[in-house]
Amino acid sequence: MRKLSLSLSALALTILPGLALADEAAAAAPADITPYIFTTLLFLVGGFMVFWMAAGFAMLEAGLVRSKNVTMQLTKNIALFSIAAIMYWLVGFNLMYPGDAWSIPGLLGAFAPTSLEPVGLAAADASLDYASVGSDFFFQLMFCATTASIVSGTLAERIKLWPFLIFVAVLTGVIYPIEASWQWGGGFLSEMGFSDFAGSTLVHAAGGFAALAGALILGPRIGKYKGDKTIPMPGSNLALATLGTFILWLGWFGFNGGSQLAMGTVGDITDISRIFANTNMAAASGAVTALILTQVMFKKPDLTMTLNGALAGLVSITAGPLDPTLFGALWIGAVGGVIVVFVVPLLDKLKIDDVVGAIPVHLVAGLWGTFAVPFYTADTSFVTQITGFVAIGAFTFIVSGIVWLILKSTMGIRVSEEDEINGLDMAELGMEAYPEFTAG
Repeated sequence: MRKLSLSLSALALTILPGLALADEAAAAAPADITPYIFTTLLFLVGGFMVFWMAAGFAMLEAGLVRSKNVTMQLTKNIALFSIAAIMYWLVGFNLMYPGDAWSIPGLLGAFAPTSLEPVGLAAADASLDYASVGSDFFFQLMFCATTASIVSGTLAERIKLWPFLIFVAVLTGVIYPIEASWQWGGGFLSEMGFSDFAGSTLVHAAGGFAALAGALILGPRIGKYKGDKTIPMPGSNLALATLGTFILWLGWFGFNGGSQLAMGTVGDITDISRIFANTNMAAASGAVTALILTQVMFKKPDLTMTLNGALAGLVSITAGPLDPTLFGALWIGAVGGVIVVFVVPLLDKLKIDDVVGAIPVHLVAGLWGTFAVPFYTADTSFVTQITGFVAIGAFTFIVSGIVWLILKSTMGIRVSEEDEINGLDMAELGMEAYPEFTAG
């Protein structure tokens, strides 16, 4: 018995230090890495889905402009995305997400280039409560570029290339990051209780306000309005416009779904699936509403109105895609479809020439989507929502207008009458998208 007792004591002396070391190792181990990995993955996948929206805008605009201006729109779209990528790295990202480094607290962020984590980052050195800086920067950049894409379509067929691209640099590097920081960067609108889940106001209405300022200063296309009459200028390729709309619809799942900003729990992934379903429902109801309304009002359904109805439904649900029921998403998107059918002709009556219908789709439907949030989202108010919309709209419109006026007075923003009639493809670029055809 004594030998057994001694043996047990020796065994205990051998095992207990091992258990103690195991406890120390467990205490020193990093936190659960699963949320970090899956949220980073969400940003990367969502980001390249939103990147695909750049192709959607390019195809939509190429289809809705006349053939003599198609190459110009394609050039603008690839250039604006590339400029946005550089400007958002150079200053935009930290201006939008300053953390504790506000230049003016709640109003103006930090002017600094973005830096990524070192190569081969160890788990112990990572900020495991969120996602990688690279994935966050990549995802947020896509929203910045989307804002510029909205402006491109409105001002098509009469604006010079380089003044437009200079405006894009200012918009993506300064204007958009500042107004977005007021909400998503923890600025004064966030403190006030304003709610814009994925950017009905911050992205879409802001792009619409920048486009509106440009359209008012630039003026309409030659021959668009004669007295009180609006002269139709049909697009060159409705197949491309339809393809562009479907691409945008697809990319919007990343736009809204990725804005959940977390994918590490059962609740988060379930919410993302709910966002996908609501996003799709709003687009579908916006398209169907526009289709039916144009049949009733014009005796024939209008494809371009139906396409923009789908997009307006998407913009309408973007401010609050998580909380509504499927029926809620349906009627919110349907109002977006109504907006398009009535606001497009209203702009023509006001002689505001918006080539692709971006102002009704992004600005007016963005207003509606922002206002609709309190119907389903707790702790939000209609007054706060309107206040936030007005603050962002006024800032973006005024600053954009100043930039457009400076560009107009220094280098000019509009092509000559002869160049506009002949088409911007040859006048500005010296190449045509459809060289077999010579007429616009």
